Amino acid sequence: MTSRGKTLRLAAVSTLVVLALTGFSTGRGHGGSSGDGGGCSSSSQNHDSSSGGSHRDYDDDDYDDDYGSGSGSGGSEASASLDAATVTLVDCASEETPYATVEVANTDTVDGTFSVTVVFRDASGEELVSRTEEVTVPAGGTTAARVPVDDEASVPLIDECELDSYAPAA
Repeated sequence: MTSRGKTLRLAAVSTLVVLALTGFSTGRGHGGSSGDGGGCSSSSQNHDSSSGGSHRDYDDDDYDDDYGSGSGSGGSEASASLDAATVTLVDCASEETPYATVEVANTDTVDGTFSVTVVFRDASGEELVSRTEEVTVPAGGTTAARVPVDDEASVPLIDECELDSYAPAA
């Protein structure tokens, strides 16, 4: 093969790589007047039917198939990030109740599950056991939960319970 043929082949391959890396697409299902032609894909494209033109091709890259109900919210509840819940210690563990009782408050507008960790300590402040419990709390609600010690030998030694005042979403 000649040097010119190798150069042309290299240029063609380079062009394809650049187009693939920049997100060049055929424009299917993205509005427009005919549904054909090319263009660069962009996360800022308007995927609703008001984005110009009168034709919309519903196919394998249909917005509603990828993002839930298509209610126009631009996403789904699953993509919403929950804030951490507020945790309050109600009662520490004892021999009569081998668990700590906590209240978990969810100030978010969606239900959430949160990881609550309680560290059980002896009279000298040494950690005996650390336990984590996942607690589901309704939107704007508060749920009481028990975090068990799960170590019978440690229960009589527990003098205090320590926890973070915030629990991250699980």
